[in-house]
Order: sequence, then C-alpha cells, then structure tokens
Amino acid sequence: MKLSSFIILLGIVFSACAQETKENDIQIQPDPKNYDTEIVVPDLQIPWGMTWLPDQSMLITEKSGQLIHFKDGKKNLIGNVPEVYNRNQGGLLDIELHPEYTKNGWIYITYSSKEGSEKGGNTALIRAKLKDNQLVDIQKLYKGTPNTTRGHHFGSRIEFDNQGYLYFCIGDRGNRDVNPQDITKDGGKIYRLNDDGSIPDDNPFVSQKGAKKAIYSYGHRNPQGMAIHPDGTIWVHEHGPRGGDEINPIKKGVNYGWPVITYGINYSGTSITDITQKEGMEQPLYYWVPSIAPSGMDFVTSSKYPDWKNDLLVGSLKFQYLELLELTNNEVTGRKKLLDGFGRVRNVRQGPDGFIYVAVENKGIVKIIPKN
Repeated sequence: MKLSSFIILLGIVFSACAQETKENDIQIQPDPKNYDTEIVVPDLQIPWGMTWLPDQSMLITEKSGQLIHFKDGKKNLIGNVPEVYNRNQGGLLDIELHPEYTKNGWIYITYSSKEGSEKGGNTALIRAKLKDNQLVDIQKLYKGTPNTTRGHHFGSRIEFDNQGYLYFCIGDRGNRDVNPQDITKDGGKIYRLNDDGSIPDDNPFVSQKGAKKAIYSYGHRNPQGMAIHPDGTIWVHEHGPRGGDEINPIKKGVNYGWPVITYGINYSGTSITDITQKEGMEQPLYYWVPSIAPSGMDFVTSSKYPDWKNDLLVGSLKFQYLELLELTNNEVTGRKKLLDGFGRVRNVRQGPDGFIYVAVENKGIVKIIPKN
C-alpha cells in the first residue's frame, strides 16, 4: 500500500473512531418520571408551532394549514391564513409574537409558500395582526427562492434576540450540493432581519455582491429547533442525514459545514464525505449518532424545575421522547429521556406560566407538571 493511501485510510478509521467515541461518550439516562403530565390541548395531528397571547390563550399551527386559537378549553380556527404548500415536510410551520406584542400586535409566521413563477414551494416569513378571529395587515417579510417540488427541508423556526432582531431558518430544500455553501442562494441558512423585514446594516454579507443580505450563518442542513440561551445567544439544532444531528450556537457569518463536513452518512449507508472537520468550518457543540430526528427546542429557565434549570430540551421524532441535555459551561454533560414512548415530539416551549409544554403528534399539547 502506498503511503498516501495508508494515510487516507488511517484518517477514515480515526474519523470513525472519533464518531463512535462521541456517540458513546454520554449515554442517555432513563426517564426519571419525577413529573406528571396533562394533555391541555387534545386531538391535534401535527402541531408545529405554539405561542401564548397576553391573556394566556394559545396560538397553535397545524402543519396542514390551520391556525388554532385555543381559549377557555375551545379551539377556534383563525381565518385568512395564507395558503400553504402542504407537501411532506411543508405546511404551516412556526409562530412567534413580537417581544412588544402588547404595544404593536405583530405575530410572525413561517410556512411553505407557492408564491412565485416556479412550481412547488419554498419557506416564507410573514407578519400579521389578529382581529375578530382573522389575520389582518399581512406583510410578507421574506420568501426563499426558487420554488421546488421537493417536499423536504423547509426548516423552519422563529426567534427574537434581546436586541429585537428576528431570526428564522430555511433548510437546504434537498439541494445539498448547491444551496448550503452558496451565500447567493437561499436554503441551508439562518437569517437575521429587523422586525419589519428590513436588513440590519451589520449583517455579515450586506456588502458582498450577489449575496443574500439577510443571511446570518450558512452551511446548515435542516434546522427545526431554535431558542434563545439565557445569555442571549441564539442556538439551533438541525437534522443530520443518517446520524449527525447537531446543536449549534449561532455566530455571525460562520460556516457550519454542511455538506462538506458531517458526522452523518447517506440514508443508503454510503458516505457523504470522508471528513468531519475542516479549517474555516464550525464544529457542532454537540451531535447525535444515531440521529434522533430533533424537532423543537427550548431552555429551561423556570424555577418550577430546579433540577433542570438552564438545561436544554429537544424533541425526538424518531425515538418518540423529549431529551433533556444537561449543560455545564455550555457543554453537554448529561442526557435524560423524558416522556419516553409518549409519541413523536414536534415542539417544546416553556410557557409564560413557567411550565413546559410539549407538542406531540396525533396527541396534542402536553403540560409537564413536577411532582412535589
């Protein structure tokens, strides 16, 4: 064997060993069952996004295209919701209130939109107000292009930071070899906007010719979780392929590597790339092998869960549980299963009352109540 071939083989073996070490480094612990559960909103199919109005009633998106106002135990359908491209992973996606909602009434929604000359759809972000059970004053803030009939990797979550900037994400739309690494194209990106949809002057690529000015970071696959850390930074997680789901604190202008580097492989079992690290590309804070198919994410800041405070919750679609990631100095130091076998967890949010609420497919919204 030539020396060069031996070095390449040694690198592949080392990469595989490193992947296995990472996978087995922190074993997930069984469900402590130190809590009770209550289904507070029953009979939902795929509840994708949820948020709370000032009166503690809830707004819930169903992927099929329904926007539900849940109040006093009743589900009321909101009218004038934009038509969604409801295909595979596409549909009505996330929902979030403006941080100063009580002053301005703005509600932000992402969905897969057919708007455009091409067939198919792509992720769009709008804002609107709620009046008489209708969306009014609808404003389009961003629309990914081009449309495609591929039915996967739309993203998409919404979050505001402490400075009032709006972040949202679009997945690579199944075009991994083109979109994620090209800042002139949408897809595989985290975007940052002002609350009215305008571009912040200090976005990283505002001065680069041809670049999508809204991009804040790139090289992502399919982010379906986004949350603000107690220190004010924005974190996301994203689906890997077969393995390689990632958690990433988002940094301005940084390349997160997909698909040049990844800890996952193709669903067929073949290799995507023979490297997991490259200069100029960010390593994940944490990754899963095998994939848990993460969806939804939030930090626990409530005093109702003292043992979980400042830890991170992530839903698992594949293994049907809620994962508690214990954090020490922003490093994952422990893992626990919650709601083990309860169902496909689509989202998790800490409510304004301090309790944790979990959206479970074909079940509804579940409240986690700590035992005394």
